[in-house]
Amino acid sequence: MDTSRRNFLGTAALGAGGLVALTGAAAAATPTTIDDKGTPGQGGLGRDVQQLQPGAPVAYHDAKDIGEMPAFTRSLDGSKPKITSGGWAKETTVHSLPIATGIAAVHMFLDPGASRELHWHAIAAEWAYVIDGQCQTVVLDPSGQTEVNNYKPGDLWFFPKGHGHSIQTIGDKPCHFILNFDNGAFSEHGTFSITDWVDVTPHDVLAKSLGLTPAAFDAFPKGETYIQAGPVVPVSEARDAPWPKESTHKFRLLDDPRAKRDFDGGTFHLATVDEWPISATMSGARMVIKPGQVKELHWNPNADEFQYYLKGKGQIVLFGSGGRGKTAEVKAGDSAYVPQGYGHAMMNTGDEDLEIIQTWNAGKFEEITLKHWMATAPKYLLSNNLAGVPAATIDKLDSQA
Repeated sequence: MDTSRRNFLGTAALGAGGLVALTGAAAAATPTTIDDKGTPGQGGLGRDVQQLQPGAPVAYHDAKDIGEMPAFTRSLDGSKPKITSGGWAKETTVHSLPIATGIAAVHMFLDPGASRELHWHAIAAEWAYVIDGQCQTVVLDPSGQTEVNNYKPGDLWFFPKGHGHSIQTIGDKPCHFILNFDNGAFSEHGTFSITDWVDVTPHDVLAKSLGLTPAAFDAFPKGETYIQAGPVVPVSEARDAPWPKESTHKFRLLDDPRAKRDFDGGTFHLATVDEWPISATMSGARMVIKPGQVKELHWNPNADEFQYYLKGKGQIVLFGSGGRGKTAEVKAGDSAYVPQGYGHAMMNTGDEDLEIIQTWNAGKFEEITLKHWMATAPKYLLSNNLAGVPAATIDKLDSQA
């Protein structure tokens, strides 16, 4: 293990308490026979209470009290793809990663000329980050307004739950993107697609609804086309009709100066409901961590977080209540899920940038870092909390506000 990795795990152990379990130090220092729970009635009842004799220096946690830390990473790109004539899609949902109750994800690839057919989602909003290529979306909202937008790499779209939409590649290059949904149970197999709808509806009903003859529907697709191959649409001929209002479905994440929130060790571009009003139920970002650097120990008090690793390799450390901790190695194509309130940190362990696409199932982005908390706490409190830590170390922690 190299020095930077040892330092990372050591910092995680000091900062998050329970993460010392990751190095095995806590297990060695605290015999599993210790029982610091006491017995009923010790200390008195109601107003008749009194001080007890000191107990164990460090509280002992029994995993049976809470449950072992579940798996929280999965290879999204190692999933079995759903393939049709114009491309493919792979997904991670609560069914394949049980901890992911609040957010599901899809990696979708569209060939040149292909389109993801007109459809909608009944149980989830859709957030997207364009990885490569160019595409166009058409979205219809409940007011009857239609917006048409063209996208390039680094752009985002957001479709509120129930809004009808479609996606089509423009230009002669394939387009692929990461999709996130604010419901872990959402699946691409559960969308409401118009070809499915036409296929299962009696032709006389279709005729009266759409103004065609019943026989006209004999030529319609039998079943869901999903992603349909088609002729290439030149970028120069692709219609672009964005809404002239702030509730547009499109956001230029890498070009909008409001999104840039860099940190020591990397870059961070974030879009929340404050910068992008239509994105009321989700926030999203692209984070790049430089080799050997870390996104410090922190937690999100108001939302779950989904991560898709786009490039590089790294390590993610997860901290849960009751002294639970787990470390996972991640690489391009992997996904990770951090439940609301769980402490975590990511480190780049490779020799190239670690690029992560992140989403949170809340429009407002909230984050608290352990470093800032320690730096702003009274020094006497920190000394008491970290009993046995040299004063010089406490001084250093206290000076980093």
